[in-house]
Amino acid sequence: MTPPLRKKSGLRTENKVTLKTIAEYVGLTPGTVSAALNNSPAARSIPAHTKNRIIEAAQALNYRPNFFARTLRLKRTYTIGVIAEEIGDAYGAMVISGIEEYLRKNNYFFLTVIHRHDPKLLQTYAQMLLTRGVEGFITTDTSLTEKLALPTVAVAGHLPVEGVTNIVLDHTRAAQLALEHLRDLGHEEIAFIRGQTMSSDSAVRWDAILRGGAATWHAHSSGADRPTGGLRFNSPALDIPLHQATPG
Repeated sequence: MTPPLRKKSGLRTENKVTLKTIAEYVGLTPGTVSAALNNSPAARSIPAHTKNRIIEAAQALNYRPNFFARTLRLKRTYTIGVIAEEIGDAYGAMVISGIEEYLRKNNYFFLTVIHRHDPKLLQTYAQMLLTRGVEGFITTDTSLTEKLALPTVAVAGHLPVEGVTNIVLDHTRAAQLALEHLRDLGHEEIAFIRGQTMSSDSAVRWDAILRGGAATWHAHSSGADRPTGGLRFNSPALDIPLHQATPG
């Protein structure tokens, strides 16, 4: 039975602590210690109380795994490249915060780069992340038009691209809900800020406003009941009667 950790206080923890150090401490093989600490498939055959002994010993001895040795051994980096348009804006910050929370809970690390809608910078950063061993990409507000070198998840991606999984909002439903709410409050003229043309969502969102607006109008008005002016919504340089709006 392994003696209480406090009895090992004389061990010189300032020296480099290795798997062999922990193995000698708990009276097991380095392979068993490695399997438990890395939670490898072989760890399934190790009793829970033995795993706990190994983890407690590693913590008491201030064990710090060698990242590069671990990467070479497992052929994994557990690192994801996050490619964002910007970090400071509220939307991007919330998305990146959610990415960080999920990756942290699953013991992944991530590197973030900002492309500012510059296609050349996007390709440069994607290559840099690749050389640093990332295992996949997550993009936010990025209009991908071609396949990247690794599996990719695009938050607000809209084009079908090989190797890319798009995460999209139901903009049409969102537009309907927003317009119905404003209409029920008695509003008949609605200003809409379309957003920058470079944003991956702008065109799709505007199309959804047109579709959602038309659906909202036709669902709640008949030809005889329509007011003369009609329900209207505006965007820069546009002034379109809602009942006449159709997707472009």
